[in-house]
Amino acid sequence: MISLRTPDEINRLFEAAQIVAEVHEGLKNLVNPGISTFELDRIAEDLILKRGARPSFKGYNGFPFASCMSLNEQIVHGFPSKKTILKVGDLISIDLGAIYKGWHGDAARSYVVGDVEGEAASLVKATHESLWKAIEVMFPGNHLGDIGHAVQSHVEPLGYSVVRDFVGHGIGRKLHEEPQVPNYGIPGRGVKLRPGMVLAVEPMINAGSYEIKILKDGWTAVTIDGKLSAHWEHDIAITENGPKVLSLL
Repeated sequence: MISLRTPDEINRLFEAAQIVAEVHEGLKNLVNPGISTFELDRIAEDLILKRGARPSFKGYNGFPFASCMSLNEQIVHGFPSKKTILKVGDLISIDLGAIYKGWHGDAARSYVVGDVEGEAASLVKATHESLWKAIEVMFPGNHLGDIGHAVQSHVEPLGYSVVRDFVGHGIGRKLHEEPQVPNYGIPGRGVKLRPGMVLAVEPMINAGSYEIKILKDGWTAVTIDGKLSAHWEHDIAITENGPKVLSLL
């Protein structure tokens, strides 16, 4: 069942999503050469707790950390590690969530360490753009297929591929709710968008093949060909007037 949220419930989701956005802002300037992904995760958890929230991810189906730190060919669900030290040119995707007063926020961002140009920067830019292309079509009366098509039609002409194995989702009192939100699709197909729906849209875009494999830790998803992957995510409420991005400061 797809929940349609009241304005008050959307405000509560906005509060949770704003905490996530604030934590991302707090991490942004720390994504530098020499820091470990474990330290970034520790800081993220501390920032969430200081805001009176709890990490949505920690303990979720046994996931042991407050955030996912996915590096280079890692697509999503990467484990933070003291041994993983960022260096110039790395592509890191940071995904994190917070539960505040019973409501979840969830957002992801990707960065190129050292802010250097090149293949990684181009992929991050295209992935971020594809998320906003999706947001632009999130009006009542459109369909889930329109969201996926917006992502797919932006990145595939650039030579990139859309991950099929992981998709966006509804969000509310649970971290993952119905409906699933693929990042590929056919316009006019799928569930019709209605006011009150709140969706976490999260393009995961690969520089090579869309195929993946899961590492021995049972969580970390990597590209099958070892090429780069980027990930961006926002929580968006569908309103009578169009999309409202809850996880944007």
